[in-house]
Amino acid sequence: MDNIDRFEERKAKYTPVALALRELYGDINWSRGLPPLDELVDCILSQSTTDINRDRAFEALKSRYPTWDAVRDAPLQELIEVIRPAGLANQKAPRIQEVLCRIEAEHGALNIDFLNEMPIDEAKRWLTTLNGVGPKTAAIVLCFAFNRPAFPVDTHIHRVGQRIGFLPLGVSADKAHPLMEAIVPPADYYAFHIHLITHGRKICQARAPKCERCPLTDYCDYYKGYKTG
Repeated sequence: MDNIDRFEERKAKYTPVALALRELYGDINWSRGLPPLDELVDCILSQSTTDINRDRAFEALKSRYPTWDAVRDAPLQELIEVIRPAGLANQKAPRIQEVLCRIEAEHGALNIDFLNEMPIDEAKRWLTTLNGVGPKTAAIVLCFAFNRPAFPVDTHIHRVGQRIGFLPLGVSADKAHPLMEAIVPPADYYAFHIHLITHGRKICQARAPKCERCPLTDYCDYYKGYKTG
């Protein structure tokens, strides 16, 4: 990370920020939610939409089709209508079917548990070769489904990370993934990811951050600039 301005200063923020967030929101231990392939499809549905609409589309998908084989083989127009609540259904439906076909063609079954046996960088590379899967989706699948050392950067983490000063202003979300992975200890990726998202939703909101309620002001570049600007 020699090319990142103030990297050691940014990294030094982690310990006090993590402690303050843990005190505010409590300890978080990893537990698998969705099965791995479900997590992957759920992430594809989540792109450019709200969590509510993603959940509606995923529930409709699982209710309509009993297996992933059935999703793969469904008439395309039918699948488009089923997942329409997620938005961009004309793009997402063929993308999902293409991903399912590729997984089975390469691995003989509709299952991505093989990712757990790959070196982490290889697993990330394989996932991002899938149509519509970028660094964030790859990191979510590996972190949430397998508890592997990948740090997803969504809009909340991108915003909060820049405000606190973990991330340089102007860095893209995709380029933020390796930087956050260099700052946060791998064993803490899952918990710190959840803590930052929670903080972004409850306190460090996009339009009106509640700095008066925030326990991170001593470490926050945004707050220091706001107070002195």
